Amino acid sequence: MLNKILIANRGEIACRVIKSARKMGISTVAIYSDVDKDALHVQMADEAVYIGPSPANQSYIVIDKVMEAIRKTGAQAVHPGYGFLSENSKFAEALKAEGVTFVGPPVGAIKAMGDKITSKKIAQEAGVSTVPGYMGIIADADEAVKISGEVGYPVMIKASAGGGGKGMRIAWNDEETREGFQSSKNEAASSFGDDRIFIEKFVTQPRHIEIQVLCDSHGNGVYLGERECSIQRRNQKVVEEAPSPFLDEATRQAMGEQAVALAQAVGYTSAGTVEFIVDGDKNFYFLEMNTRLQVEHPVTELITGVDLVEQMIRVANGEKLPFAQGDIKLTGWAIENRLYAEDPYRGFLPSIGRLTRYRPPAEVAEASHAVRNDTGVYEGGEISMFYDPMIAKLCTWAPTRHEAIERMRVALDSFEVEGIGHNLPFLSAVMDHPKFISGDMTTAFIAEEYPDGFEGVSLPEADLKRIAAACAAMHRVAEIRRTRVSGRMDNHERKVGTDWVVSLQDHRFDTTVDADPEGSTVKFSDGCKMRVSSDWTPGDHLAMVRVDGAQLVLKVGKISGGFRIRSRGADLRVHVRTPRQAELAALMPEKVAPDTSKLLLCPMPGLVVKIDVEVGDEVQEGQALCSIEAMKMENILRAEKKGVVSRINAGAGDSLAVDEVIMEFE
Repeated sequence: MLNKILIANRGEIACRVIKSARKMGISTVAIYSDVDKDALHVQMADEAVYIGPSPANQSYIVIDKVMEAIRKTGAQAVHPGYGFLSENSKFAEALKAEGVTFVGPPVGAIKAMGDKITSKKIAQEAGVSTVPGYMGIIADADEAVKISGEVGYPVMIKASAGGGGKGMRIAWNDEETREGFQSSKNEAASSFGDDRIFIEKFVTQPRHIEIQVLCDSHGNGVYLGERECSIQRRNQKVVEEAPSPFLDEATRQAMGEQAVALAQAVGYTSAGTVEFIVDGDKNFYFLEMNTRLQVEHPVTELITGVDLVEQMIRVANGEKLPFAQGDIKLTGWAIENRLYAEDPYRGFLPSIGRLTRYRPPAEVAEASHAVRNDTGVYEGGEISMFYDPMIAKLCTWAPTRHEAIERMRVALDSFEVEGIGHNLPFLSAVMDHPKFISGDMTTAFIAEEYPDGFEGVSLPEADLKRIAAACAAMHRVAEIRRTRVSGRMDNHERKVGTDWVVSLQDHRFDTTVDADPEGSTVKFSDGCKMRVSSDWTPGDHLAMVRVDGAQLVLKVGKISGGFRIRSRGADLRVHVRTPRQAELAALMPEKVAPDTSKLLLCPMPGLVVKIDVEVGDEVQEGQALCSIEAMKMENILRAEKKGVVSRINAGAGDSLAVDEVIMEFE
């Protein structure tokens, strides 16, 4: 058995590989850049080697530097994780030449299937149905426009070596093709060191369903069910589940057998994923094959009980698969939510900074349910602008889909993240969305359901009433604490009132709180009563409350005269006042937000790639003003209305902070 593995990656996937290797008694080597010197994967590994500056193209994807780390530590094998060098055939060749085992497929399979253009040609030759498109290399934007017109809009512009949503754009017209072609090339070059681009027809209203395959070097291959990955934003998966709520057993078997046949046709070994677009009639079309471990592999592990990383290592060690297709059973349901350092209230733009608070829900592995959190960060650590914005992958498993969703709701409500913008509220909103609950979603889900972006969650009155009851009871506890600390009384029960007005989300609830040693009964002015019990004490950031016997998980912050409450995707300012205070508060004028309509503000920390206008230019609504790069993604900022540029405060190469003024308008 291999005794030392170097992980040619970082973050949560490096930590994930370390866990399986440690379980197998294999020592591990981490590599790290400047910004990652204190990273979690560095702390977890048995050894760590510095490989260069923070940008990935100066460290993690420089083959010579990784090879030097291998020689320095005497690692026998390399696990590439995903992204970076995981599908780079030159890296696999360098390892082979050095006599180092690659924990992945053979070089030939990487070349054949890791390149999207080549893989589509092979799939066509093998009789696999593929999406129409142009598989040749596209020289420039003019040729991209010509090809797009021939294929027919809308089209998908994709990086040949791409993955994770990098180097991908949807274009609906010639102008968007020109812009998308250049942005895709730039992202592909910076993320993968390969700027080749191809174009295919964009199939509207598709579902994205992928098959997990596992093959050994002895001719054995199995598929381990499918994953539904249709909820995507900017072509990057956000929520995944296994199995798919859409497939039937016959379609699952057909897709699985086709995926294994395709893998074996190219001599594939190790874990790999064959991705398909599936239409409403369950017709499926080959999209691509990922010759590596997928980000969303945990949901497959949860429903099959197979440790994919362990099996990858064993296959690389020359072992046979310990099971056949008939041994693979899909049990229960698993859901994965990707927690990103992206601010949903700012169009999901990247957010960087220090994690001032990072408290995931407790991991659980029981017969009734499971909670798993794959992460590469810790409280006090930094989220940098140099890499993918993923913070963690939160997974739940339960016997049924309904139960798995409910476990996920509670887990999301229990996940505490402070210091940066993040998408927890959005994930909670998805878990409560009727289309997701029904399983009736496509890859257009986010665009269709949130066409104007995510603006938060408005909870129904019934939910607000439960939160109001909880906050009234919690406020009473806080008032008792306050009077005790002040030392103003001997019998605090006489000093703390019972009548409170709770205001939240444009609702007002007049309540009376009757407390006893077991909890409180909260009475509303309409005659409704709710029984509230909790062990929450003032200062706790998380409140586990039971309201009429049902669990309610609240993230709690203090504001003047009440609480900041976050629950089920809603971010609420809850004021708890005496009736007289509420009467006076209603007379207070509302604060007016400053006028920024004549300013272009930087929506995220990032690097200015280029400025597209000059002082004095008249711009039209939707016109590109500048491009900002952050977390390996290039973002084009556009004019919101017609205007004249009066001042430009930044230039190409400048690093900007959030809300820094890029340019001004007359």
